[in-house]
Order: sequence, then structure tokens, then C-alpha cells
Amino acid sequence: MVKLNRIYTRTGDDGTTGLADGSRLRKDAARVAAYGTTDEANSALGVACLHAGAAHAAMILRVQNDLFDVGADLATPGDDFLPDGTKPKWEPLRIVQSQINRLEAEIDGMNADLKALESFILPGGTAASAHLHVARTIVRRAEREAVTAAAADVINPLAIHYLNRLSDHLFVMARHANRPESDGDGDILWVPAANR
Repeated sequence: MVKLNRIYTRTGDDGTTGLADGSRLRKDAARVAAYGTTDEANSALGVACLHAGAAHAAMILRVQNDLFDVGADLATPGDDFLPDGTKPKWEPLRIVQSQINRLEAEIDGMNADLKALESFILPGGTAASAHLHVARTIVRRAEREAVTAAAADVINPLAIHYLNRLSDHLFVMARHANRPESDGDGDILWVPAANR
């Protein structure tokens, strides 16, 4: 359980931040960038939720909770063993396959209501769709940063899988929010070289 009595600690004034295991890392480190961008995506989803219908809002709230799990996962270094080979006193919070499976099931459910894509689409349409596209692109950045971090450190691969699947999920939800049944006009299609 998290308990925050004091918001500022001054411990980060030297340009470092504390990780979940108590170690410190520079604030511009790849791991910190990845979980910071995950937090940014979560905030963008909070705005999207303001414009979403009930079914989409429920999915967004589940995702927001998951993104805190992703952040905790990324903020906990190591492969769940201490440097001396012993297990930590507490089990690190890690993303698990069932969270990814839920995203896939929701993608399939929403996609069943959509026509097959015949062109790339432009981000926009309804307010909900536009905000979901913003969140989607932030999630893609978080995924890239997590991959960068994984090249130098041990990162739970399922955290990266989750971010990858989530960007797909948000893309499909953005399309779903643009359906006429959701007060949209459908996808806004890219027309190559339209303004030449």
C-alpha cells in the first residue's frame, strides 16, 4: 500500500530519482524516461476519458490502473533477485500475461464493429477519438523508451508487450469512438498527395 505524507523530499534536487528498490538513478536515464512517459500517457487518457462514452470510459479506467502497474514494473530494476542472489522481502509488481490478454479481447470486441481499413486514417474526429490518438502516440514513445532501457538493463518483456498491445488498443478504440453510433462521422482517411 502506498502512503504519501509529504510530496516534496528534496532528494531529487541533485538530478537523481529513487527507484522502487531504493537505488537511485539519473532522471534522464532510459528506465526513468520509460516510466515517466507511461505516466504522461496515463494523464492523456484521463483527458480522453472525459470525452468517452461509458463503455470506453470503463476500458480507459482499467488501462489507467494497468499503466500504474507498468510504471511500478519499470521502476523496479532487476530480475526479481537482489544482487547477492536472494529474493527481495516483497514481490515486485510485474505486468502479467492476463493483462495483455484482456487488451486483446477488448480489441477483438471493438474491431468486430468496424469496417476493415482501406487507407491510413488521420488522427481526429470526435473529441474522444482525438484524445485517444494523442494517448496512443505517447504510449508508442513509452514503448520505444522501454525497448531502449531493455537494451542496457533487465526489463520485464511483458511490460513492453503490454505497451505494444495498448497502442493497438487505443488505435481501435479511437476508430470505435468515431463510429456514427458514437456521434462520429467515421474514419478520416488519409488521401495521399491530396494537396499537391
